[in-house]
Amino acid sequence: MRVSEAKAENTTGSKKGHTGLSQKEASRKHEKYGPNTIVQKKKVSPIKILLDQFSDFMVIILLACTVISTFMGEITESVTIIAIIAVNAVLGFVQEYKTERTMEALKSLAAPAARVIRDGILCSIPAEQLVPGDLTVLEAGDRVPADAILIEANNLQVDESLLTGESHPVEKSLQEYGKEGGSTDKKLNKVFMGTIVINGRARAVVHSTGMLTEMGRIADMIQGIEDEQTPLQKRLDHLGRYIVYGCLIICFIVSVAGILRGEALFTMLLAGISLAVAAVPEGLPAIVTIALALGVQRMLKRNALIRKLPAVETLGCASVICSDKTGTLTENKMTVRKIYAGESILNVTGDGHSFEGGFAIGNKEVRLQKLYPAKLALEIGGICNNAKISPASDQDKGALGKIKSVLTKHQRWEGSGDPTETAIAIAAGKAGLSPEVLDRLYTRIDELPFDSERKCMTVVCTRGVREVFAFTKGAPDVIIEKCNKIHTANGIIELNRVIKKSIMKINDNMAGEALRVLGVAYRQLDSKSCEKRQLEQDLIFVGLIGMIDPPRREAVEAVRKCRMAGIKPVMITGDHKVTATAIAKEIDIYSEGDRVITGDELDRMDDEMLARVADDTAVYARVSPKHKLMIVRVLKKLGHIVAMTGDGVNDAPAVKEADIGVAMGVTGTDVTKEASSIILMDDNFATIVAAIEEGRVIYNNIRKFIRYMLACNIGEVLTMFLGMLMGLPLPLLPIQILWVNLVTDGLPAIALGLDPPERDIMMRPPRGSKENIFAHGLLSLILFRGILIGLSTLAVFTSVMHFKADVDTARTAAFLTLVITQLIHVFECKSEKKTIFEIPVFNNIPLVISVVISLAMILGVIYIPALQGIFNTVPLEAGEWLMVAGFSLLAPIASGFFSINGK
Repeated sequence: MRVSEAKAENTTGSKKGHTGLSQKEASRKHEKYGPNTIVQKKKVSPIKILLDQFSDFMVIILLACTVISTFMGEITESVTIIAIIAVNAVLGFVQEYKTERTMEALKSLAAPAARVIRDGILCSIPAEQLVPGDLTVLEAGDRVPADAILIEANNLQVDESLLTGESHPVEKSLQEYGKEGGSTDKKLNKVFMGTIVINGRARAVVHSTGMLTEMGRIADMIQGIEDEQTPLQKRLDHLGRYIVYGCLIICFIVSVAGILRGEALFTMLLAGISLAVAAVPEGLPAIVTIALALGVQRMLKRNALIRKLPAVETLGCASVICSDKTGTLTENKMTVRKIYAGESILNVTGDGHSFEGGFAIGNKEVRLQKLYPAKLALEIGGICNNAKISPASDQDKGALGKIKSVLTKHQRWEGSGDPTETAIAIAAGKAGLSPEVLDRLYTRIDELPFDSERKCMTVVCTRGVREVFAFTKGAPDVIIEKCNKIHTANGIIELNRVIKKSIMKINDNMAGEALRVLGVAYRQLDSKSCEKRQLEQDLIFVGLIGMIDPPRREAVEAVRKCRMAGIKPVMITGDHKVTATAIAKEIDIYSEGDRVITGDELDRMDDEMLARVADDTAVYARVSPKHKLMIVRVLKKLGHIVAMTGDGVNDAPAVKEADIGVAMGVTGTDVTKEASSIILMDDNFATIVAAIEEGRVIYNNIRKFIRYMLACNIGEVLTMFLGMLMGLPLPLLPIQILWVNLVTDGLPAIALGLDPPERDIMMRPPRGSKENIFAHGLLSLILFRGILIGLSTLAVFTSVMHFKADVDTARTAAFLTLVITQLIHVFECKSEKKTIFEIPVFNNIPLVISVVISLAMILGVIYIPALQGIFNTVPLEAGEWLMVAGFSLLAPIASGFFSINGK
């Protein structure tokens, strides 16, 4: 209701002309509509965020294990578990607390002050006091304080990249809509809160304030999105529940069986409790955290900054990447690609950052000295130009750097001003017409600046002492109508209708290739004092200059890798459909048969309609923030794990909604960064693909140590369970079980997280969003190997008991067997497809070192007298060692045979 009321009242300012609202009326409206601020919904208490970290099922079980360990006198075990819980709680708290800062970042985009006319007087007020109907005054450099409708505009250009994601300034006028309508960047008579005026002056009547603005709607969308568990968190949560329930049941059976068999009640309770503590993989959360943290470090070296640890793995299972175009898939740098002059079309090579590159007709390189019209076109474009280019800030400084910048084409340049003018200046430099050269050839004496009505710009300059020229550039259709002659390769001739029609056809073809085309022309003047109204008459047409924001070179290879990995890249952009499709074709995101959907078409669709065509759609063009959010939600409903990139405020809701939000580190706003899980430090699509590879490696390594830890735990439980059922003495004492858990679940498990990637890691399809962590036969591998570990340990215990009839010796031998079989098994876990005899052992040196350390620790427990009394161990003789070695090697041989026959 307030929206319609505001729209009705926003006409007040325009009706009152230049007097604006009265202070009394402004106060009344301020009471009615409230302050012009972004309102943050009720904040979550930091204490509640912290307490929520302890509500996870696995954490509750670990807390129970802590109490049990303390009761048993295992203080070291208790401290370790508490440390694990504390680390996880702190990490979770920091991540969730940071998301609260998203709204603070959004608030910072609002203008701190606004200039308004009240009671006919221009005054400056805090922007939060603006109300609908206020008459605000805007100039270059101002941040627009609220959504407003223009009533006066003089050469007004506004940077709306925060809302549209596009870097080109939007030329504003008093007309209501562009041809397409409906899109934010086509509302030419409106300005929006948070955008920046980069040129011109204007007066505008405030249309909407606070949460009713475009910025406010985005804020509302962001706050309406609830955080979801990542696929890894869901899998680990389910895994924890299954492990705990299963292990507790088995431990209960063991304890009851021992008591019924006549064992001491306290002994069996202690054994059952010890087994429960050993069976629950309390090291799993810590090792997952460590593996993810190590992945974060590796990904940072590849220009991906991780804000949320689970995002590392989630990106690894992404099945769709929704990417913005500008700056991510493209260079975010307008670059001249084609020049039509002298009846020839020239291709311009190189990028938009340096003078490196040249000119070619077809595949044949040419020198512009032999094509005077083309060179003249760049001279005109370079002189009729207000962009300033200078050596990039990261280039060498000092005298040597300046010499290099003059002598080498490899010098990187950066420009300030209109991106198209910067592109023309760089292209002129490729022809040897650098700003310094042009300044020596021509002297500028006057200018007719560009305006939206004339759609062109003219500069008057002199060459030498006597020659005076008017150089003009602008929209091709406007320029050609101002010309009556054309400069051809053979000289100047009359420009007739046939030639004009031919030129416009070439212009249409270039525009169809998504090039932004400008026409250039000139006129030689009789004197410097020619009347300005005559400067743009009877011109000589020279040519067309076509430019585009080109794809990044590495984007093509990155898209190829995505397709090879079974990941669908999708372009979502606010740019024109033709431009978006052309770029998508060039980098192979779009191919024949794919759909291209515009924002206007999305407005006519509901979620069900979009779901039917989403899998066939490669490009979404002219979209708004609500469209991006709609696309992400529909893709998620279809079962995809969605990665969404973004930089502007318009991207923030979709970035937060996606399974994995990726923000741009260079061009991204603080709002989008705070809403994201990953920040690309180089704004490069290829970095996302590198992060995907890293994520897949990390998930594989997590599967490796889950396989390792569970097989080891099953072996321990099975040893105790079968021993009790067979009526044997306890094969292992509680303290021995806890020691095995500490030795084998420690360093070796962590070292598995450092395992290098397998060669085919990016040739596998992405995992399904509902795929079980035990998929692809992992559960059978765990069960089979766990049974072998348990049977081998029990076999050594019973064999030594049979020959020695000494329970301490049998337990020591079983103790050693359990550790050695597990240390051998850690190498088997390096691959799910190869046997231990096929696996490269020494490609993970930390793993080898950790195994050696663990082996040294168990030998110390057996052979150091001070530790023998604590762990009830005795030195073993050669016969016992042979038994231990034989049964320890029997397990991997049998496991290898099982794997070979299972292939």
